[in-house]
Parts: sequence; structure tokens; C-alpha cells
Amino acid sequence: MRAHTAFAVGAVAGYAADTALADPRRGHPVALFGSAAAALERRLWRDRRAAGSAFTALCVGAVAVGAAAADRAARRSGPARALLAAGATWTVLGGTSLTREARTVAAALEAGDLAAARARLPHLCGRDPRGLDRDGLARAVVESVAENTADAVVGALVWGALAGTPGLLAYRAVNTLDAMVGHRSPRHLRFGWASARLDDVAGWPGARLTALLTVAASAEPRRAWRVWRRDGSAHPSPNAGQAESAFAGALGVRLGGTLAYGGRVEHRPVLGGELRPVGVADIERACLLSHRVGLLALGATAVARWTAGALRGRRG
Repeated sequence: MRAHTAFAVGAVAGYAADTALADPRRGHPVALFGSAAAALERRLWRDRRAAGSAFTALCVGAVAVGAAAADRAARRSGPARALLAAGATWTVLGGTSLTREARTVAAALEAGDLAAARARLPHLCGRDPRGLDRDGLARAVVESVAENTADAVVGALVWGALAGTPGLLAYRAVNTLDAMVGHRSPRHLRFGWASARLDDVAGWPGARLTALLTVAASAEPRRAWRVWRRDGSAHPSPNAGQAESAFAGALGVRLGGTLAYGGRVEHRPVLGGELRPVGVADIERACLLSHRVGLLALGATAVARWTAGALRGRRG
């Protein structure tokens, strides 16, 4: 089994494992990485960009080097390489856990239990749920599903297509560091700068592929395309607006606007301003759309990696 075939087989198996098993409640490799990164942050923290850059380089570099060494050690065995790719793919993907959490909030909203929905929302995003009503909570969930489809599914698979198993794991390390130190709190404004900028760069291709695949998976592809191309760059994030605007058009709902995040109020541009407000029923529609986009991304990843490997083999 050649390397590109082993990776394609492993990626499909890892995706299936995420679909069937989701993330474990305890002992997830990403959580273990986060604990190690937090311990290193306590040692290296200084209120300077240089210190944060060193922290980011050490964390991401260690994961990338370790993954490359493991991949090299398995190079003589196709099954071992496929198993390594499967484990890495399962580790980095979060699509099943994402939709599970979204549906938990939806169930609470459908039951009229706003307190339970507000208590559960932080499992999906860092938005302050205290002032959100039923529709505001639904909007927050749909936006989180859209953004995290790009971050936790498509973005990881893109880097798998580009760089194999090391690309998968290094991307997840970058994404995790951004969640830990990339926000603009007083402690991390300078220290987290490098992690946030690296995440913007790493997430660029996945965000745009997510938007394209959302258009392809939509029942209203023309509307999804129109809203994405018009509103995708209006978002303050260089990447989040791509997926959110495409989801807005695909679902026929209005996203964006005012929100409370990290102790501050933000007035973000409206995405799909001519469309209707989000309702609770749209959460399930967003989850199903996310699943379709993930499957398309998996297919694109496996085919791209296999094709690139096959072409290299012919030239060799």
C-alpha cells in the first residue's frame, strides 16, 4: 500500500471513527496537548510578542516534528501508516461532538428551558449567553456550527490533503493554541498574537473551501453563493465570515449583528440581511448541512492526497 493510498484509507477510517465515537469525555489527545501547552505558557509567559512567538513555535513545532517522525517510522508498512492517519484524523476532527452539543442546546430550547440552553452554550462558543433570548441562542448555535465546521472539520482535512498526518496534527495544535491564548484579553493581547495570526493563516484555505462546499451542499446554491460572495469579507475575522455567510445563504437565515463576547459587546456586520431571523428549527438544519459539508471535504481530501501521490509516483 503506497503512502497516498494509506493516508486516504486512514482519513476515511478516522472520519468514520469520529462519526461513530465522537470525542471521548476524558483523556482526549487534544485535551492532553492543551494541558501541556498551558503548563508551558505558565513558564514562558511575558507580556511580549516575542515570548508568545517562542511559545507558539515550541508547541506547534513539537507536534509537527513528532508526527513527522511517527509517519517516517511507519513508512515501510502501509497498514501502519493507514492506522496512524486514522488515529490522527479521529484526533483532530470534532464534527460529531459539534453537532451533538448543538442539538443539546436545541433540545433545551424546544423544551422551553432557557436556563439549560444558556448553561450549555459555552460548550460551543465563548459568547456570553446571559442576555440571549430563545432566538439569540439559536443564532449563536448556528453561527458556531458554521464557524466550527470550517475549524474543526474542513480546515483539518485540508491540511491533511496538503501535508498528510503531520499536517492534520500541526493544524489542530495551531487551532487549539488560538482558542487558548489567541483572544484579546489583557493577558494574551501580546503573548497570544503569534498564535492568533498563525491560526488565521492556517485557517484561510479551509474557510474558503468550507464556503464552496456549503454552496455545493445547499438546496439553494445560487442564494448561498450570492450571500457568501457579498458578505463573506464583511466579518472582522478573515475566516469566520466565509463559512457563516455561506451557511446564512444556504439556510436562508440572517446571521451576524450585535453579540457579547469575552466581556465586551461587538457590533458585527449582518450576513444575509435580507433573509429571515434564525429559529430553533434551523439548528438541526445547520447540523445536517455541516455533516454534508464534512463528507464532501473528506472526499476532496482523500482524492486530492491520492491524486498528488499517484502523480508523484509516475514522475518518479
